[in-house]
Amino acid sequence: MIELVSAERCTGCNICVRICPMNVFDPVPGAAPIIARNDDCQTCFMCELYCPVDALYVSPDSGAAQPVDERDLTDMGLLGSYRAAIGWIRPTQTRRTSDLSYRLLPPP
Repeated sequence: MIELVSAERCTGCNICVRICPMNVFDPVPGAAPIIARNDDCQTCFMCELYCPVDALYVSPDSGAAQPVDERDLTDMGLLGSYRAAIGWIRPTQTRRTSDLSYRLLPPP
């Protein structure tokens, strides 16, 4: 479940607002978007994945929202960790070569 939009890191690009399939966020002109419908979050991680500045944290626990501390998340290296784990940031792009999930579907 989406737990944090970092006002400190967010650039206001609103990619998360556009990419969220459940319309969880509301844009705020000149500021970070707000989590307006937290209970609608499906824990798909799309917002965290597409955030270019790692300003979002989605908890892998899809249950009730839990209070989080941005400093703790930063210290634990959790902001941006999902993008890194799947190889969407430069230092981890070599991990993509070991991803064979594309073999699950026949070629088009």
